[in-house]
Amino acid sequence: MNFDRNTIIGFAAMMVLLFGYIFFTQRQQGALEAEKQKTADSLAKVEAAKRKLVDTAAQKTATLKFDSAQQTQAAGEFQPALSEQLTVVENELMKVSFTNKGGYPKSVELKNYKRYDGKQVVLGGDAHQLIYSVNTGDNKTALTSQLNFTNAGITKTADGQTITFRIADSAGKSIEHVYTIKNNNYLIDWNVKLNGADKLLTQGILNLNWDITAKQQEKDLKYEKGQSNLGYNEEGDYDFEAAGTGDTKKFGDKTKWIGVKQQFFNTSIIAGSTFAYGESTWAVPEEKDDSLQKVMDVKSVLRFNLAGASQGTVPMQLYYGPNDFHTLKAIGNKLESHVQLGYGIFAFVKYINRFVVMPVFDFFDRNIGSMGIVILLLTFFIRLIISPLTYSSYLSGAKMKVLRPEIDELKKKHGSDQQAMSMEQMKLFRQAGVNPLGGCIPALLQIPIFFALYSFFNANIGLRGESFLWAKDLSSYDTIATLPFNIPFYGDHVSLFTITATITSLLISVYNMQMTPTQDNPVMKYMIYFFPIMLLFIFNSLPSALTWYYTVSNIVTLGLQFVIQKFIINEEKIHAKLQENKKKPVTKSKWQERLEQIQQTNQKVQDTKKTGGKK
Repeated sequence: MNFDRNTIIGFAAMMVLLFGYIFFTQRQQGALEAEKQKTADSLAKVEAAKRKLVDTAAQKTATLKFDSAQQTQAAGEFQPALSEQLTVVENELMKVSFTNKGGYPKSVELKNYKRYDGKQVVLGGDAHQLIYSVNTGDNKTALTSQLNFTNAGITKTADGQTITFRIADSAGKSIEHVYTIKNNNYLIDWNVKLNGADKLLTQGILNLNWDITAKQQEKDLKYEKGQSNLGYNEEGDYDFEAAGTGDTKKFGDKTKWIGVKQQFFNTSIIAGSTFAYGESTWAVPEEKDDSLQKVMDVKSVLRFNLAGASQGTVPMQLYYGPNDFHTLKAIGNKLESHVQLGYGIFAFVKYINRFVVMPVFDFFDRNIGSMGIVILLLTFFIRLIISPLTYSSYLSGAKMKVLRPEIDELKKKHGSDQQAMSMEQMKLFRQAGVNPLGGCIPALLQIPIFFALYSFFNANIGLRGESFLWAKDLSSYDTIATLPFNIPFYGDHVSLFTITATITSLLISVYNMQMTPTQDNPVMKYMIYFFPIMLLFIFNSLPSALTWYYTVSNIVTLGLQFVIQKFIINEEKIHAKLQENKKKPVTKSKWQERLEQIQQTNQKVQDTKKTGGKK
């Protein structure tokens, strides 16, 4: 593809959109700096409060005694939870640890996934809570985490297992938490059954407090934060709030589910019908606190209305698992939207991923053992699909090259008169049947494909932990060297796939410049070298699957350019065809007629100014 002026403009537009898209997705619509400062101040207050505590054995003992007395008093007619006991229930995919202090799943270990450090992925943990407040007696209330729920036993069926936690008082009021864990499933069915709901709940309102800390799972914590958000389904539509630096989000009475989504995992709560109300507040630790290995802390209040019912059941579902598109889609309620295959102003590319890229990728994945080879074959497939656009672009470049001598003659004829030059050039293009934008339009049409693949490789959990050549994990950047310092906009590591992508991009630019007549504009001449070099900084922290794809795609481009320009496109035949087109009558479109009228009017104005100047 020869780089005439219009092609370079199209190429520049493409790269601006590319950088804009990557910047947009990496920023993830970050919160305002004021909110960041607010979060930092809040964390500082917490730390200051912690420092005030005197860590002595005597004070610890006194505190424990006081807490026990408080819990016993708050529990009222129910049994207080003074010590914690964990019950583990597992299926083929996960191991769920339930606590008696509130009767809820405290942590979930995913058997088939490991963290960046080789340990098993665990969702939830010590900071995880699913609790609510109940009336325990006259003028007494307690959180369910302060009450001792008894494990009523595990019932096994052909489909899975059911575990029930129960607590009751002497007056007949009782609470049951019934959990059903199905075989080969990450979903937990949860039913909260209240006997005496009108007495246990104030005004029949159950406010479920859901606290969770999303812990680091990937090696690049900063990138994982950028890919994390709070997702939800409200009024049947999916939306999300980026993690940013922290924020608060309120939900209406038509919210079906909310979920804390990390790069490759999520924890979500799905209402049986909808929540009556909801509010979530989250905080993201600053970079200086990366040693905490936290992505974000989220606190949510989800309301259910049981007003007027003496007995009530609140059905919910809990999801602890991977952001696997097919797994989430099988659950329904658009939970698969956690896998962000395109969103915002680029939401349209998700359809390219869902109906083209994913089926082809899955087909190769089922039949090929190496994920790197799968990406290689996917690249060949995509280049085959867009080959008509590629050929059209090269053919347009060849036509412009053939017309170059005539364009140069027009430049000599009109000199600095750009208006006359433009009119004559448009006339030449029209007579020869050449579209001056024919080189950049095919390139612009390929932009959605790159955006789709960028989203796909960022969201595809199938790449996680898959190695290829020197890349240990195709879902993250590859590293051949770690620098003892951080280079601004580049990082502290060297990615070899990023280097190969940059070099092959430069080779394409050099090859095209050799095939293109001398550029009069020095900016146009050197601009095409600028963008490949920029890739070195933009791509260095992106998934190696993407930079591997880009490398292969560039190599295919070089091969196609050589074959098409040397063996398929015949410039002599093109020249003869263009000369033949000039002999045919030219039909002008209404747009061309208007453009020509404007140019003629501008030309007359310029001629009048010149004549007036001579007088």
